[in-house]
Amino acid sequence: MKTRPLQPADYLKKILTARVYDVAVESPFEPAKALSRRLHNKVLLKREDQQAVFSFKLRGAYNKMAHLTPEQLKKGVICASAGNHAQGVALGANRLGARAVIVMPTTTPQLKVDAVKALGGEVLLHGDSYSDAHTQALTLQKKQGLTFVHPFDDPDVIAGQGTIAMEMLRQHQGPLDAVFVAIGGGGLISGVAAYIKAVRPEIKVIGVQMNDSNAMIQSVRAGKRVTLQDVGLFSDGTAVKLVGEETFRLTRKLVDDYIEVDTDAVCAAIKDVFVDTRSIVEPAGALAVAAIKQYVAKHKTKGQTYAAILCGANMNFDRLRFVAERAEVGEEREALFAVTIPEERGSFRRFCELIGTLPGGPRNVTEFNYRISDDREAHVFVGLTTSAKGESGKIATHFKRHGFAALDLTHDDLAQEHIRHMVGGHSKLALDERLLRFVFPERPGALMKFLSLMRPGWNISLFHYRNQGADYGRILVGIQVPKTDDKAFAKFLDALGYAYVEETRNPAYRMFLQA
Repeated sequence: MKTRPLQPADYLKKILTARVYDVAVESPFEPAKALSRRLHNKVLLKREDQQAVFSFKLRGAYNKMAHLTPEQLKKGVICASAGNHAQGVALGANRLGARAVIVMPTTTPQLKVDAVKALGGEVLLHGDSYSDAHTQALTLQKKQGLTFVHPFDDPDVIAGQGTIAMEMLRQHQGPLDAVFVAIGGGGLISGVAAYIKAVRPEIKVIGVQMNDSNAMIQSVRAGKRVTLQDVGLFSDGTAVKLVGEETFRLTRKLVDDYIEVDTDAVCAAIKDVFVDTRSIVEPAGALAVAAIKQYVAKHKTKGQTYAAILCGANMNFDRLRFVAERAEVGEEREALFAVTIPEERGSFRRFCELIGTLPGGPRNVTEFNYRISDDREAHVFVGLTTSAKGESGKIATHFKRHGFAALDLTHDDLAQEHIRHMVGGHSKLALDERLLRFVFPERPGALMKFLSLMRPGWNISLFHYRNQGADYGRILVGIQVPKTDDKAFAKFLDALGYAYVEETRNPAYRMFLQA
């Protein structure tokens, strides 16, 4: 006989009686002061990144296991996961004295494997994807009589996640216009929406997904669950190809609206959270903040109160460099251009002077890549700071008006991810080239001092610079200096006063850059 689907009242009861606080803490619900000022709306952050496993996942996992019979706990539990759910199950099982088998893809970072083992989980690496691990987990479940703990499609798991909403409405009893929630398989938003719509239905619940992992949004539009062929992996915590049956039913019924965000917007949101909290959340943890910014920009709201659930902070350290690079583009605080200038002495300096006369005031150069390759034209890859969205087009027009053809690459993924690192190579025109590595003070005028002290007869044949956020910049410069000018060049370096290392005899330079 088919069981009756659980109703909102059923979920309200399950959330109110959920057992989560043996392992979870009531996480802070605090204002993001800097972001609130910028957006002219009050933004509140639910700090699930401060849980013991740096994610909300332990709530649902533990609530599921706490409702098992002693016999079931004695046999043990099993799950398939590459991250936060695995740690939640391992911690919960440890607290309940149960065996926990965690099947993880072979591609899982060692950091997460070690974290699960440290919590007492028995890790089994199997397959290249979550799907492979999931299939293996189901096979072992039947063979060993274990209980499968689903990451999202289970009423007890959903109810455990719903305790987040219960805390939020208790912690903030004033006006709350909308709650923004990241969606992967749908467990978190199902629990949050079930509680909010039962207690304060006037509050909007808005789901957020990556534009390359939007299985729930596509399913709601289609009126049935849609399986994605591929999902983006940047926000690995929400990279789900197929949402759950129960989570789809609840989300479709209870959620008011949906927003899709892209990688650059999420990187910018990670930075926003850091500015306000000095904490670094994982991409999935920043989805809600990215959506609030997008929502405010679209609807032009002021004076509203919005909540974002920071659902996780299991960030791989080696991803931080990528996030920092893309955050500036996501905020449109950096504009990228390919500029064509005449290959003649003095044109480089003229171009740098032009940057100082741009509309809106002088800009800091964030990146400058150039390699001599043609005797008539030079193609320069340049990055500039901006103060507002939409400025890159105006800057490109300004360059063209002053005789420098410019291509706006601000939103070009190929340029951002690859081309910027590939400018250069061998050049037959770079005769008498001296290669030097400088440490410049990171302040306005440092580059112009360099150019003004250079002899007019010397030509810059290579220039590579990228702002790294420090108080000094590292710059690689190739200068064509006739051998008869060696003494004058030594005087120039002394007068400049910048620390430098000459790399003309460096074997890497000779192999990849020298003609």
